[in-house]
Amino acid sequence: MVVRFSPFSVTLSQQSHHRRRSSCFSKQVTVSCSYGMKRNELERPQILSSALGNSDGSRVFVVSDLHTDYDENLKWVECLSTVNYKDDVLLVAGDVAETYKTFFVTMSLLRERFEHVFYVPGNHDLWCRREGKNYVDSLEKFNKLLDACKRIGVETNAKAVGALGIIPLFSWYHESFDKEKDITGYRIPSLEMACKDFHACNWPNGLSNGDISLSLYFDALNDKQMEVIKEIQKTCDHIITFSHFVPRQELCPEKRMLFYPKLPKIIGSDSLEDRIRSIHGAHGRKDASSCHVFGHTHFSWDAVVDGIRYVQAPLAYPRERKRRMIGGENWLPFCLYADKNFSNRLNPCFWSNYYSVNPRKPHDTKLAPWVARFYKKNKV
Repeated sequence: MVVRFSPFSVTLSQQSHHRRRSSCFSKQVTVSCSYGMKRNELERPQILSSALGNSDGSRVFVVSDLHTDYDENLKWVECLSTVNYKDDVLLVAGDVAETYKTFFVTMSLLRERFEHVFYVPGNHDLWCRREGKNYVDSLEKFNKLLDACKRIGVETNAKAVGALGIIPLFSWYHESFDKEKDITGYRIPSLEMACKDFHACNWPNGLSNGDISLSLYFDALNDKQMEVIKEIQKTCDHIITFSHFVPRQELCPEKRMLFYPKLPKIIGSDSLEDRIRSIHGAHGRKDASSCHVFGHTHFSWDAVVDGIRYVQAPLAYPRERKRRMIGGENWLPFCLYADKNFSNRLNPCFWSNYYSVNPRKPHDTKLAPWVARFYKKNKV
């Protein structure tokens, strides 16, 4: 996700260098809040690498927003063990790389390390600004990325892995997704100015970032998987769906908290959540067997909403990791499923933890102090 403003994050008062652990979590560490809210210290479990250790059956790891156009991020992928994941599954929830060459290299490296790799495209993957002469438009690039995945052996369609169903969902965003009250009275840049998709993507006639057409087009592509999905629903004990974009607005901080308060208009669509509910059910599957993984906003997130667990585990940009709790290099990819069951919650996730004890106040349009200082008020 690229906008001209990036959300603040929180910083650790200590970093762990322990790696050889069989579980995803260990001892408590002190986390200091630097959001401009009341300063306090929270006891949160330290996330550690779950790459080692025995498991009954395949484990499923998740990651999003690899952005390997950054050398530091590509190096992170190269340094993933070629041994520890050989029997495991990786879900990549979009935004791998802007250029085709880097995308192909990244996905090839991941495929060499994991038994199964699943992928859905993100918005950055479809940018044409550096490779405009190579593609008629972003839709042609989309199809070439899917062809590349097929050659590499990366899955882009629904498939059962043992008793686990894995369902990639194509999607795009539209501003109608945003149902909460807008921030007014400030000079906030327009979507076209702040979001590079409006310039870096190139769409054929009939498809546009300016209306709901892209959201409907990509959602309709999922209809081709319905027979396989129905079989998964009948036979699989657990189901993981995943997308790049955000399915519910509750999975993003309120506008007043965001450096770019219009962010919810460019992160998700209602059709995506409708699709997820058509698979998992209106209230999720019984026995907590439903999970959806997403990306795009670069906020680590783990929350249950209406019976479905929603998880985001982004690598994000190097500059973001330097000011974020725990960073990501030592605990990603996150182990979501092991021993034929879902793992413990991803933690710490500042914002999903915050909303687990604080209600949303979408009608509060007073900018948080750390946001307000970046904007000038409109002249009366």
